[in-house]
Amino acid sequence: MHVEIWSDIACPWCYVGKARFEKALTAFPHRDAVEVVHRSFELDPNRAKGDIQPVIPMLTEKYGMSEAQAQAGEENLGTQAAAEGLAYRTKDRDHGSTFDMHRLLHLAKERGRQDELIQNLYRANFAEERSVFGDDERLVELAVDAGLDADEARTVLADPSAYADEVRTDEREAAELGANGVPFFVLDRKYGVSGAQPAEVFAQALEQAWASHSPLKLIRPDSQGDAEACGPDGCAVPQQH
Repeated sequence: MHVEIWSDIACPWCYVGKARFEKALTAFPHRDAVEVVHRSFELDPNRAKGDIQPVIPMLTEKYGMSEAQAQAGEENLGTQAAAEGLAYRTKDRDHGSTFDMHRLLHLAKERGRQDELIQNLYRANFAEERSVFGDDERLVELAVDAGLDADEARTVLADPSAYADEVRTDEREAAELGANGVPFFVLDRKYGVSGAQPAEVFAQALEQAWASHSPLKLIRPDSQGDAEACGPDGCAVPQQH
């Protein structure tokens, strides 16, 4: 079964939603048959790489809320994250462009280290003091810690066109699927789950998708075996009775 997760490193609910989904996946009886792929979605696609600002002022400007309201929202997110066993800094975080991070995630996908990198990026952005924005060497360190080659990561970051098409393709597909926010989970391109739902909802979605994904069951008459058929080795010859 194939699960695609559209998300953004700057999205706190993506951070929480990933943990909730993984809780459901860990308990899923067929988890070893589930392939998870992370897809790109930028919440702030027009933000320039050097345009970095603290989260609280960003929230007040973008949503027209007071600083007190923005801080209360961050405190609530901290509580939600803690309930999932996640660390979350409710103050003094930065916000900026995530385009380079998404490009690195496509490199990581090709190298089989995508989940390791996205987890590193989430942790660094939401739980650690050093900012992940505007510092290519910080991203290289996180990539190396995820198992990527440092020089290869630097080469990608130095070339703005590297994996840019892949990022834009993901974002275009999200729009085609009707996703106007993240996290957005798509199971076998048949079922969608929007938002950081409780683990129980993800568990139900996995079960439902698996039920429709299960192999075809053959109907065999009780009184007969397999009827004659053709296959790679030729066609069965009817036997005279």
